[in-house]
Amino acid sequence: MQFQHVAIAGLAHIDAPRRLSSEEINLRLKPTLDRLGIRTDVLGDIAGIHARRLWDGDVLASDAATLAAVKALADSGIDPDRVGLLVNTSVSRDYLEPSTASIVSGNLGLPDTCQNFDVANACLAFINGMDIASRMIECGEIDYALVVDGETADLAYEKTLERLSSATCTEADFRNELATLTLGSGAAAMVMARAELAPGAPRYKGGVTRAATEWNKLCRGNLDGMVTDTRMLLIEGIKLAQKTFAVARHKLGWVAEELDEFVIHQVSKVHTAAFTKAMGIDPKKVLTIFGEHGNIGPASVPIVLSKLREMGRLKKGDRVALLGIGSGLNCSMAEVVW
Repeated sequence: MQFQHVAIAGLAHIDAPRRLSSEEINLRLKPTLDRLGIRTDVLGDIAGIHARRLWDGDVLASDAATLAAVKALADSGIDPDRVGLLVNTSVSRDYLEPSTASIVSGNLGLPDTCQNFDVANACLAFINGMDIASRMIECGEIDYALVVDGETADLAYEKTLERLSSATCTEADFRNELATLTLGSGAAAMVMARAELAPGAPRYKGGVTRAATEWNKLCRGNLDGMVTDTRMLLIEGIKLAQKTFAVARHKLGWVAEELDEFVIHQVSKVHTAAFTKAMGIDPKKVLTIFGEHGNIGPASVPIVLSKLREMGRLKKGDRVALLGIGSGLNCSMAEVVW
C-alpha cells in the first residue's frame, strides 16, 4: 500500500532509566560460564550489546506506552479528543485481556469515538500499526491516529537469569536462551494525521511486506523468556529481507545510494552488519543503538527515528527507509519523506 495523504504529526520516545551492563550479567552467570567452559563474551564481543535499559519499579507496558503517547501528543500539538484511533503494538502486555490499548486509552482520557486495539506481530508490529492507521486516514475515516509501544523486559531478565544460573543449565539451554539477554526496555509513540491537517510534516509514503511463515518456530517467546535459533533466524531473516528489498526497489523505486537514512530494526552487531552488506547499504546511513539499548522489539524502529530527529540528522526532503523483521517470519519496508 502506498499513501498520498498521510503525515507524521508527532513523534516521541522514552529511554528506560536503569542501565544493566553485559559485564554485570556475565558476572552473575560466571559459575555457569565456567562450568560450561564458555570464555567468549558473547553479549559484548559478538552481539555488540554492552548494555540495555530496564525500568525502575513495577512499570507496566501500558505505563511506558502512556508516557511516550503524552510526549508525542504534545509534540503534535493536537487535542487528544481529535484522535480517532489508538493502536498499541507492544510485545509486552499488561494482561491477556483487556487490551493494553484500552488501558493506554483510558490513561490518556481519549474520547469514546476513538477505536482502540492491540496489534501483535513480534518486532514488526509498530510498522503494521502505522499501515493500519494510514489506511483509515487515507480513506477519510479518521483525521488522526496514535500508534504506541511500551516494552518491559524486566521479567524476562529476572526469570532467564534464574534459569541460566541453575546448576542444571546445559550448553544447549544457554545457547537457546541467550538472545533473551539482548532485549531492552523503552517506549515510543507516533501521531499520524491527514497531510492537509499537518502542513510541512513528514509524509508517510507506505511500503511493502513479505512473509516466510514456514520459519515460525525459529523464535518463540513468552513474557518470562524466549527460545531462539539465532543462526537460522539470521540466515532466513536476511533471505526474506533481500526478497522484500527487491520488491521495494520495484514498487517504491528504491536505490540504496539515493536513500538518506536507513532505520533498521536493532538486534545486534552481527545482524546489522549482515543486513547492511546484503542490501548494499552504507553503514554511515544507519544509526545503531543496540550497543547501549539492546533489542527493544517493535519500539526499536520508532525510537531510532525519533533519535535521528533529536540529533538533527533529518533534513527537509530526506528519504528515510524503515526496515523491520519480526519472528514469524515477516518483513516490512516503508518510506518516510521528511
